[in-house]
Amino acid sequence: MKIKYELIKKSSECSARLGILHTNHGNYETPMFMPVGTQATVKTLSPEEIKDVKAGIILANTYHLWLRPGEDVIWHAGGLHKFMNYDGPILTDSGGFQVFSLAKRKDITEEGVKFKNQYNGDSLLLTPEKSIAIQNKLDSDIAMSFDECIGYPATYEYCKQSVERTLRWARRGKEVFNNENQSLFGIVQGGDYEDLRKYCALELAKMDFDGYSVGGTSVGEDKPTQYKMVSYATKYLPEDKVRYLMGVGDPIDIVENVIRGIDIFDCVSPTRLARHGHALTRYGKINLKNSKYKEDFTPVEAGCDCYCCQHYTKAYIKHLINCEETFGARLLSIHNIRYLVRLTEELRNAIKEDKVLEYREQFIKDYYGEKNVKKD
Repeated sequence: MKIKYELIKKSSECSARLGILHTNHGNYETPMFMPVGTQATVKTLSPEEIKDVKAGIILANTYHLWLRPGEDVIWHAGGLHKFMNYDGPILTDSGGFQVFSLAKRKDITEEGVKFKNQYNGDSLLLTPEKSIAIQNKLDSDIAMSFDECIGYPATYEYCKQSVERTLRWARRGKEVFNNENQSLFGIVQGGDYEDLRKYCALELAKMDFDGYSVGGTSVGEDKPTQYKMVSYATKYLPEDKVRYLMGVGDPIDIVENVIRGIDIFDCVSPTRLARHGHALTRYGKINLKNSKYKEDFTPVEAGCDCYCCQHYTKAYIKHLINCEETFGARLLSIHNIRYLVRLTEELRNAIKEDKVLEYREQFIKDYYGEKNVKKD
């Protein structure tokens, strides 16, 4: 079946929403955070550990799986779920972010985007049709339209041209999409220009996608600009479809963008931070490489229910990180993902109780300190 979004409650004080996302692999409450498994694995963690932290959807990347091992290998394995032994829902990014991170502007044409295979030097062309064909074979629950993700800042003229191209690519991809068990999302672009975000959102809504994403954030903009970009898009998207903010995982950004109507988030940050010895906690981010943790025999975060905090201490994890033992990165990855999943659980409760803005104020007090609390 196609995914279905069920709107349960709208906040009485802002645009926050409580919902349920119905998928072929279970039903999940939103707002929610998705761990990133770029290469069909969340770095250092097993599928069982992902379930233990109560995460639902995992994100995998079309571009990277196209290069290795190739979509045909995964298709012959029975699709991504069987290939990686994960029976929860999976979302595949289209390769659009790689337009921003790997391609040069001269390599972007109406046909698609030229890349060089970093493993063998081959010339590659990723088109909207090719991206959809790959994702159809990967057989994820959710596929993404191929879009042009551009950096910040960008001129109005270029953003306008990019939006028009993204819309043309969205139509082309939708025309060839043919997996009846898979859902397809459109992606709203438009930089920090409200009229372009509005235009892109309304045009995508006319195409009747199964869900909608806000793209083109976390590409160099500051936080107030990011929040404006999101607000410019969400207020023009259908209420009965799920809304996904791509590549955003800083805790305060999750809080602020739930307030602005976002339902789903993803980011590589929790596992990337873990590999560098950083842990997310209610009272801010900590660096376990710091000497003060050498004989700290308390959990990473008091009261956290994750496997890491229930069984290990800061001192032990500091030792592992200093010795470059993979187990340290695994433990912190478990904790950091659980932290962000727990954050969205708390936000869901705040929406139920109509206390989202109060929750934001307390979150900022705890995470950043009292002096940083600002009121709208």
